[in-house]
Amino acid sequence: MPNESDAKLIDGFIQECNVMGLSQHTIEGYVSTLKLFSSFLQQKRYNLLALNRDILKDYISKLRNDGIKQKTINNRFSAISSFCDYGVFEHLMEKNIVLEIRKRYLRNYKENDNNNSPRKLISIEQMSTFINAIFDTRDKAFALLFAKTGIRRRELVAIDLDDINWTNLSIKLKPTHKRSNRVVFFDSETAMILKRWLNKRQIIAKEGCKALFVSYDTGERLNRSGVYNAFIKWAVQVGLHDPCSKRIEDHFTPHCGRHWFTTHLRRAGMPRGFIQELRGDARDGAIDVYDHIDEEELRKSYIALIPQLGIE
Repeated sequence: MPNESDAKLIDGFIQECNVMGLSQHTIEGYVSTLKLFSSFLQQKRYNLLALNRDILKDYISKLRNDGIKQKTINNRFSAISSFCDYGVFEHLMEKNIVLEIRKRYLRNYKENDNNNSPRKLISIEQMSTFINAIFDTRDKAFALLFAKTGIRRRELVAIDLDDINWTNLSIKLKPTHKRSNRVVFFDSETAMILKRWLNKRQIIAKEGCKALFVSYDTGERLNRSGVYNAFIKWAVQVGLHDPCSKRIEDHFTPHCGRHWFTTHLRRAGMPRGFIQELRGDARDGAIDVYDHIDEEELRKSYIALIPQLGIE
C-alpha cells in the first residue's frame, strides 16, 4: 500500500484523470500501477515525488527479474509517465524523467503492427465471408468496426451513442494514452449495420445506458471479454481461428482487424501519414508533428480507399 503522502498524490491524479475524461478502465489501471510502484519506492525510502534515473532503472530490473512481460513493463511506465506529467503540470516536479528512461530502455519493445508481424492477415474476400457469416446484428456491427476503423477493443466498448456523428459518418473515441487522433470514420455499409443494430438495441438496453454496444444478459455496457468471446465464436465457425493452436498466426482475434485495416489501406495507396492519423499513432518526427492533416481530406481518402465487403 502507498504511504500517506503518495496516497494523497494518487487521489489528486485520479481527479485530474477524471477532468481529462479518461475512461474508468484506464484510471483503474493507472492507480493499480502507481500503488505497486509506491510500494517499491517505500522499500527504497523514496516517494512518488523523489524519482531519479537510478530508481527507475532499478524498477525495470526488478520487474524483469520477477518475470514480468515486457509489454506489461511498458504499460506500467506509461502510467508512471502520465503521473509525472501531472506532477510537472501541478509544479510538484521539475520534469518528467520517465520519458528519457522509456526512450533509452523501453523504446524497442515493439513496432506498431509492422509488416513482419506473424499475426493473421486475411484477404478482403475472406473478411467479407467472415462478416457475412455473422448472423447476430450486434456482433456483425462491432466486427465491422474493427475491420473498417482499426480501433482496439478498449476503444470500442467505450463508445457511447452520442459519440457517433451520422452527418459525416465518424466516431469520436474516448481519450487514452495510446491514441493521438480520436476521430475515426466509417463507410455506408458499416452505417447500415450500425443502424440495424440500434433498432435491436432499443429492446435490449437498460434505460439510461449510453453505451453503443450492450450485453444481452444485463442490458448494460458490453465489456472487453464479451466482445472477444463473441468475435472468437464466429471466427471459429468460419475456420479462421484455431483455439487449440499456440501459434499466433492460427488465431483470428479482434486485434487482427487493426492489422487488416492498416495493411489493406496501405495496399490501396493511402499515404502513410493518413494511415497513422486514422490509427491514432503517436507522430514520431518533426515533420510528422508539424504536418497538419485536414480532416475532410482524410475522410475523403478513407471513403475512397477503404475496402468494400458487400455486406448483406
